Amino acid sequence: MKKLLKAIKNFFLSIWKFIDKRIVLPLTKLVLNLTGKFENPGKFFENWLSKRNTLLFISLALAVFVFIVIDQKIVTFSKNSAEVLRSIPVTAIYNEEAYVVEGLPETVDITLIGSKTDLFIAKQMSTYDVSIDLTGLKPGQHKVNIKYNQSLTDLEYMVNPSAATVIIYDKASQTKSLSVDILNKDKLDDKLIISETKISSDKVIVKGSEQKLEQVAAVKALLDVENLVKQEVGTFTVKDVPLRAYDINGDPVDVEIVPSKMDIEVTITSPSKEVPIKINPTGSVAFGKAITSLETDVSKIKVYGDQETLDALNYISVDVDVTDLKSNKEYKLDINKPVGVTSMSVNSVTVNITLGTVSERDITGIKVVTRNLPSGYSVTADDESNANVTVNLKGVASVIEGITSDDIIAFVDLSGLEPGTHDVEVQIEGSDPKVQYLSKTKKIRITISK
Repeated sequence: MKKLLKAIKNFFLSIWKFIDKRIVLPLTKLVLNLTGKFENPGKFFENWLSKRNTLLFISLALAVFVFIVIDQKIVTFSKNSAEVLRSIPVTAIYNEEAYVVEGLPETVDITLIGSKTDLFIAKQMSTYDVSIDLTGLKPGQHKVNIKYNQSLTDLEYMVNPSAATVIIYDKASQTKSLSVDILNKDKLDDKLIISETKISSDKVIVKGSEQKLEQVAAVKALLDVENLVKQEVGTFTVKDVPLRAYDINGDPVDVEIVPSKMDIEVTITSPSKEVPIKINPTGSVAFGKAITSLETDVSKIKVYGDQETLDALNYISVDVDVTDLKSNKEYKLDINKPVGVTSMSVNSVTVNITLGTVSERDITGIKVVTRNLPSGYSVTADDESNANVTVNLKGVASVIEGITSDDIIAFVDLSGLEPGTHDVEVQIEGSDPKVQYLSKTKKIRITISK
């Protein structure tokens, strides 16, 4: 305020100097020049203007006139104006330990009306006291005015919205289990895995209205990969990980969580495994032809991923379409990453396929086994002769001659079958991808029972 008064004082002082220099002094010179040009100037007028007090009275009268003009707000800068202050935060006053309030506006707009000087001062304030007082109100619905406590009394104001309809609830609390969700997993190096996360407590307290607490299905600590201290193998602690509550649909629920943040100990590993590449020809080569050899420029590949995936992975399969292939051919094939594998040492393979003349051979007595039989069930073949099948082999002679019954698996897939009698297809798996395997018995009849 002292700075403002000093500025006003300097402003009027500058006006006085301007009037004295630009108006009073030139006017005095003009009068003296005019009186000098007349032979018989009025003695009284000349004596009056030559007095020092006369000039002082003229200057004083002009200063008073300027002051009146400014005080009456005739000058442009003193006219009333309006200024809108947008998105001003609202402070709610109530017992936060005992109640939960819904319907509170987060911000309001304030329109200020007054002189430009006052508006300028108001805009320089860093904080604005806007509040909604709920003190003494009981649970239920209430319409409450929003108050702006202004420091400049010369300004008029309007708050938008000027009131809010709020619902007050008694605050309740429940204990909920806490789990960790990892965000931005794709930002983690492909060869690294977050193998373990540890939190100091797997229980938190959620507070809010009974209706809100009933909606909470899960509370999660949101661990963002971008907030990791380091992206390398080791154990690190991530500070102040935020906690969020969600409903059964995965939508956020607005409740208070105690604590609202938690430290998480993160262990990063880099599990890997070297597995062979298995080339799987699909389709049938041209009539009279068979595959003599399948040669690749890469025989093994190093893969990275979670340990469970790697333990179950024994090879990487690469399909190559040989439909109607008539002569030797080189293929350049992309390797598709299996589910759970994050990185591979190579992403493509070159396959050279050599053809020869086809030969055939039958192997008898291949026992049919079952797969995917539900637990607690048993299966029998209606005809014992169907328990074994004959498998026809097609390939070049040098390849099929070395195959034995131990290299062949005949099976039926019982996935989804209920107790009863069923006709199921016999499927064949062989160890050598250069050979075509075909069961001479297409289907067998089996009975599933508990």
